[in-house]
Amino acid sequence: MGFCAELGIEHRLAPPMLPQTNGMVERFNGRIEDVPQSHRFRSGEDLEQTILRYVRLYKGQVPQSVLKGQMPIDALKDWHHENPELFRNGPDNYPGYNNNGPKL
Repeated sequence: MGFCAELGIEHRLAPPMLPQTNGMVERFNGRIEDVPQSHRFRSGEDLEQTILRYVRLYKGQVPQSVLKGQMPIDALKDWHHENPELFRNGPDNYPGYNNNGPKL
């Protein structure tokens, strides 16, 4: 039995590039695609660090309507608080969100 089936989750694949089906992911991908198109980078590492900073800001400082105005990291923390058994690591145990990981 697979992981999704064990948790009672119906596994569905959304067709690529169809925002009406997979809107949040497509919007995020579209926003992140704008980053390399609107900046000049000195190296691949510079591009990588810029994208990592953008992802951290997006998850931690941009409220999402689908999350009822919460930021993704706050929604994840709430979900972890309500269902800790579903997590291997706490939501604070990631780089950039606490004092233990490197700051991006």
